[in-house]
Amino acid sequence: MQTIKQSFKVEYSYSVFFTQYLFEPSNPLLADFFKTFNEQGFQRKALVVVDEGFSAHQIDLADQIQSYFSTSIPNIQLAPNIITVPGGEASKNDPQLFDLLVQAIDVYGIDRHSFVIGIGGGAVLDLVGYAAAVSHRGIKLIRIPTTVLSQNDSGVGVKNSINFNGKKNFLGTFAPPIAVFNDLTFLKTLDDRDWRGGIAEAIKVALIKDKGFFEWIEERATALANRDEPAMAYLIHRCAEMHTDHIAGGDPFEFGSSRPLDFGHWAAHKLEYLTDFQVRHGEAVAIGIALDCVYAQKIGKLSEADLNRILDVLNKLGFDLYHSKLSENDKVNLRNGLQEFREHLGGRLTIMLLERIGLGVEVHELDPDIIAESVDYLESLKIIHSI
Repeated sequence: MQTIKQSFKVEYSYSVFFTQYLFEPSNPLLADFFKTFNEQGFQRKALVVVDEGFSAHQIDLADQIQSYFSTSIPNIQLAPNIITVPGGEASKNDPQLFDLLVQAIDVYGIDRHSFVIGIGGGAVLDLVGYAAAVSHRGIKLIRIPTTVLSQNDSGVGVKNSINFNGKKNFLGTFAPPIAVFNDLTFLKTLDDRDWRGGIAEAIKVALIKDKGFFEWIEERATALANRDEPAMAYLIHRCAEMHTDHIAGGDPFEFGSSRPLDFGHWAAHKLEYLTDFQVRHGEAVAIGIALDCVYAQKIGKLSEADLNRILDVLNKLGFDLYHSKLSENDKVNLRNGLQEFREHLGGRLTIMLLERIGLGVEVHELDPDIIAESVDYLESLKIIHSI
């Protein structure tokens, strides 16, 4: 018997840029980035895909992009059509949109030396990234996130996905972008729900990794809820920094079962589906964090004082911490989310719970009865607040 053992490493490197007015002629950031792709012998091209919810607030966006490329990036041939796709989770639920993007990549000759540029919220970036990753076995991806949630979390990571058969992110890839451009001015288009929603991911990473960052959010919860832009700029930068540090220092392609950045997400993913995505991702994460923190307090891991601080911050930011779908069918529907999360992880359930603010601990079992008690507790808080 003969055996060949193969082993190699692939190094990934990409930058997350922070800027304003990205497509203004006076801003050279994007043009300077593309100057690093000036090799002779290639006609590099770029296909732009935009979240239509975002483009509706930026009526001159297509003209700005086309003008910027023609005057500032002449070495890149822009595809003649800028494609728009629905924003939000609808973009990941419709396989025809995936087919549309792959077709466009083919028609416009977007090859491995070329670029796919996604502009939009996290769901649109997931879709665009997945189409880019599987076309020609991988096309260079540039992400331009337009929401708090995508600028501080999903848009700066290495995952791309679409939904399948009622399961979130069932089809997907680990494929890092070659660059991320965060433009603070794009956040002006957000409604209050999406402005607030992205803060949930910052709370998540602060709770498991950085008590000082949580206390910073705690002190500025009212300002953040009232759309204080300098505070939000710092929150996004710090949260993105913590996410990229985690990816670089841990298990970026998730070969293991440990996924600490999914704190609060097992219930959040299920709640999104149970509400037909009427509850948005950040809102669901806030509820998931609250649920898991109540659970941790009930089993003696988290102090009541820390629990109350966490729930108080979430309330000050304006999050609802209970939804009736949590209790539906005697909470069986929610608990089914645990099994789906187990399958998504690869067979072994690993859930992050808090021991204290700033320190998480992994567990491999959750008691269904205590989950139910935790749901009831959140419902009782909602009743109290509504009186």
